[in-house]
Amino acid sequence: MYLNCHTYYSLRYGTIKPEQLLAIASENGVQTLALTDINSTSACLDVLRLSKKYKIKSVLGVDFRNGAQQQFILIAKNNQGFQNINDYLSKFLHNNDLKIPKRPDEDLNDCFVIYPYQNGIDFQLKPNEFLGITPQDLNRLKFSKWNQFKHKLVVLKTVSFQNKKGFNTHRLLRAIDNNTLLSKLPKSEEGNECDMMLPYNELCETYSEFPKLINNTKQLLEKCTTNFDFENAEPKNQKCLTENETLDYKLLKQLTYDGINYRYETNVEQKVYDRIEKELTIIKQKGFVSYFLINWKILEYARSKDYYYVGRGSGANSIIAYLLRITDVDPIELDLYFERFINLFRQNPPDFDLDFSWKDRDDITNYIFKTFKHTALIAVYNTFKFKASVRELGKVFGLPKSEMDKLTRGKYHINQLDNLSQLVIKYSTYIEGFPNYLGIHAGGILISEEPIHTYCSTFMPPKGFATTQFDMIVAEDIGLYKFDILSQRGLGKIKEAVEIIDENYKNQPPIDIHDIKGFKKDERIKDLLRHAKAIGCFYVESPAMRMLLKKLQVDNYLGLVAASSIIRPGVAKSGMMRQYILRYRYPEKRKEAHPVLQQIMPETYGIMEYYARYLWRYGVPRRCD
Repeated sequence: MYLNCHTYYSLRYGTIKPEQLLAIASENGVQTLALTDINSTSACLDVLRLSKKYKIKSVLGVDFRNGAQQQFILIAKNNQGFQNINDYLSKFLHNNDLKIPKRPDEDLNDCFVIYPYQNGIDFQLKPNEFLGITPQDLNRLKFSKWNQFKHKLVVLKTVSFQNKKGFNTHRLLRAIDNNTLLSKLPKSEEGNECDMMLPYNELCETYSEFPKLINNTKQLLEKCTTNFDFENAEPKNQKCLTENETLDYKLLKQLTYDGINYRYETNVEQKVYDRIEKELTIIKQKGFVSYFLINWKILEYARSKDYYYVGRGSGANSIIAYLLRITDVDPIELDLYFERFINLFRQNPPDFDLDFSWKDRDDITNYIFKTFKHTALIAVYNTFKFKASVRELGKVFGLPKSEMDKLTRGKYHINQLDNLSQLVIKYSTYIEGFPNYLGIHAGGILISEEPIHTYCSTFMPPKGFATTQFDMIVAEDIGLYKFDILSQRGLGKIKEAVEIIDENYKNQPPIDIHDIKGFKKDERIKDLLRHAKAIGCFYVESPAMRMLLKKLQVDNYLGLVAASSIIRPGVAKSGMMRQYILRYRYPEKRKEAHPVLQQIMPETYGIMEYYARYLWRYGVPRRCD
């Protein structure tokens, strides 16, 4: 019965949390409602997912407005209708200069269109178009020409806030949005104080003189069904890089074996081939082949442009990722378990974090958007923070800067504040956590099999790439998993250093920064590590780390890995750090290790340094010396 419901994702307008909207509807005996946030689809999938919990049928749509002025409401009959709405809304969100017309300027199939009666309709309604009658319109309707066309009329009871406090909050949000004093906020920029949800029986009683409107509304909602699978959300990422999954697997296998010559010199051990076959089998079985190939494709382009990159994350546990040059960590050498990265019980795809120089990342992003058809950046919800809210509301109430400074510093007793200052604190606390505006995720990109607008609308931030209206949590709920394209300033510095070296040593072959095995054998690098001359080296340049390296006299990669663990507070304070240094420097002391610990932890001479990190993280440090 409710065709126009708003959550607080109607930014700086609505005041109801998505799940709270469903809870209110359940309390009021409402079985069906249409979620139609203002120019937003951020809450659509979340509400649809939660609806089952409250035994409510949720219908999806959008309330199209210019500012606070309602133009029309679009409600999706089905999934295709929802996609059509997202296509149409995105046209305006991608071009802020476009104004939403009084009537849709294109045919929107699989959608219902509802016009507010107060706007005055001077055109003939199409079969899928209706006129919405609010409770305030009922008396005028009796004397209107539309009283003769009751088959085109529906109930339009807007829901934007839960109670009086919600309405007051709404007015404050509208004042913030209009950058004006609350006392000067125009009525045209506010919603109606009565835009709250009534119990179902009370709503029917309100329209009892016009039972046809109630029937029309019920029939409209009955014709609307939008479904997304949240319980068995199979990956919705692009399924194939080539023409089909069979060719994808052949390509992955070929690239894997082609990478052996680059990563391993001669006499490749059998366990390398065994590990390859094991990983290929699991990757194929889990349907993650295209995920590996897409990452490979992106990095192949990066290498063709001579961009430096680093592949991080749990992907370092995969020899396939190593051979495809996605990562530079040999899991065989470091005894890393593939099951930590992918196993048969894992539902979501693996995770690669790809770091690029800040100079190169935008071009990589542009390449992804040009290469893959259905692509979008992921949004983040920038929310109201308490201190920022105090300043925003302080301006709305007209407080002087000195008073706002005192409130933000917390130097006050609430009972000693004047009435306006108390209101600022009260409502700043209330709106803390409300979404304020949409931003862009630090590096998340979606590459979907279906059009992005299947799931949500997109907006166009200054960065110039289409961005979803939901965040990564909602994306994962439906099986869309992000590719992380991140930025690391150090890579730009490394490239500049290599360019300087190439300029000064023109007769030497160019440096390959991915030749990790070569670096491990370089005696000059080993000497720098032994003498703790690691200034400028990420992760090992701190004074404490250099002091530890000098004590250990580390000159190999495994020693660096161990050093990065024992320097943690849990290991250092437990006494394990001291014991490890002694056993590392003086082999005869390794005999002091307990035989069982020595057997299960030979690499660290029976010292539980990695486990100690876990104990410290969860607040259970133990002494061992």
